[in-house]
Amino acid sequence: MALKHEPTAPYHSAQDALRVLETVARHTTGITDERLARHTDLDPERLTTLLKMLRREGYVEQIADGAYITGDALTRLSSAEGHEQALRDKLQRTLDRLRDSVGAAVYLSRYVDGEVRVSQYADGPTTPVVNEWVDFRSCAHATAIGKSLLGQLDVNGRRDHLSRHKMARLTSRTITSDKLLLHRLESQPPSVPHLDLQEYAIGTVCAAVPITAGSTVGCLALSLPVQDAHRLRRAADALNRNAAPVLLSLAI
Repeated sequence: MALKHEPTAPYHSAQDALRVLETVARHTTGITDERLARHTDLDPERLTTLLKMLRREGYVEQIADGAYITGDALTRLSSAEGHEQALRDKLQRTLDRLRDSVGAAVYLSRYVDGEVRVSQYADGPTTPVVNEWVDFRSCAHATAIGKSLLGQLDVNGRRDHLSRHKMARLTSRTITSDKLLLHRLESQPPSVPHLDLQEYAIGTVCAAVPITAGSTVGCLALSLPVQDAHRLRRAADALNRNAAPVLLSLAI
């Protein structure tokens, strides 16, 4: 399966954050932000933003003299023993925080072995998840999650997926033409969220943004009841701006 590598802003943020983490890890007794700026060649304002995110995520800590050292979250994720559980726990905390900040149910999905999989999600009493009335694996054409994942494949990968999953009409808004869907996927800029405007289920709107880490195709998505559709674009932009911590966790 070939991928379309079109890095997004969160990807660049995660890459810069990794550079900072690697530099901090090399200086076991601590390193100041001034030295970090010199070692990473990052603009001081950019570095300050990254350090704020890394401290919030627990990847770095600031000691008494103001220098930075590696944090507990990095130690747990860097350990071979218990890595998978540590990663799942870290991602769940991040998703919970995203749910609260965007005011919507949030989903982490991946494209694994040719199928759409929702690996984790965060919901709540006022932010319910979508009722999965049709298996997400069989309706990538109708969901924001599916379109975001397919959009990260090359055209052969997309055609292969659609050849294995019939494009069923789930609502009056569902796209059932593979030609139309493939055209829209090809013309969609990577920085623009994929939307589902009641294509999967009447009464629900969704948005998804890509989070490709290495060879793993993934996305972050959110869902809202249709009465809150006016918030969808703003919530999707907020999700995209805050996707870097998820990418970073997957990359460590």
